[in-house]
Amino acid sequence: MNFALILFLLLVATALLWAADRFFARKRRAPGEPAPWWVEYGASFFPVILIVFVLRSFLVEPFKIPSGSMIPTLLVGDFILVNKWTYGIRLPVINKKVIPLNDPQRGDVMVFRYPADPSLDYIKRVVGLPGDRVEYIDKKLTVNGQPVPLSPAGEYLHTDRLYYSPRFVEKLGEREHQLLIENDAPAYLTQVMDFPFRENCTYTSAGVRCEVPVGHYFVMGDNRDASSDSRVWGFVPDENIVGRAFFIWFNFNDMKRIGSFY
Repeated sequence: MNFALILFLLLVATALLWAADRFFARKRRAPGEPAPWWVEYGASFFPVILIVFVLRSFLVEPFKIPSGSMIPTLLVGDFILVNKWTYGIRLPVINKKVIPLNDPQRGDVMVFRYPADPSLDYIKRVVGLPGDRVEYIDKKLTVNGQPVPLSPAGEYLHTDRLYYSPRFVEKLGEREHQLLIENDAPAYLTQVMDFPFRENCTYTSAGVRCEVPVGHYFVMGDNRDASSDSRVWGFVPDENIVGRAFFIWFNFNDMKRIGSFY
């Protein structure tokens, strides 16, 4: 469901009702005569929908985490806020950038339109920038020939299935974050898709090597062995970017997560 398009159509419809009532219908009604209910409700909703549309399109947008691909950073059921302007001002609905601001940085948690199906929103961590050489071999990440620092951080308990995963702290640029790597999961990838710039990647039984094209980004989930990401379906083009995730504002299952920044 394209909620942005639905909201835009509602905005246009209520704006037309408001304008028709303000400049035409109101002048023709007898003094004290009430407006038709459809005009009254439509016109009264216009300012509310306008405020929601502006906030959601240009400032912040809420999302709900549907899968465990970003565990332990984000859990299933987290409601998050996404900064819509940090990577540039984009036109609503068509998502075209009109005012460039900042570029995504390694370590950012980014929401984007899934390249294989732009009607879906995905969330992953930015690992490779345009022009980077990214390698994920034997479950070790290397960017431009430099191993990304990784240190053990105990174990993570999956409360839904009651098992533990090895937890690590990874440092991408100046940012540190936690991730999970399963020791007994295979390093090779299955069901790799045929994506644009597929020729930029080399797959082996040990992992994958890719050179990120200009205007694209390489992203991965923090739950490395349970994430379908750039290793499988390719690079994220700049025009698919929605914004940077930065705040957990609710979780029905764990109130302690409310207010977390990352």
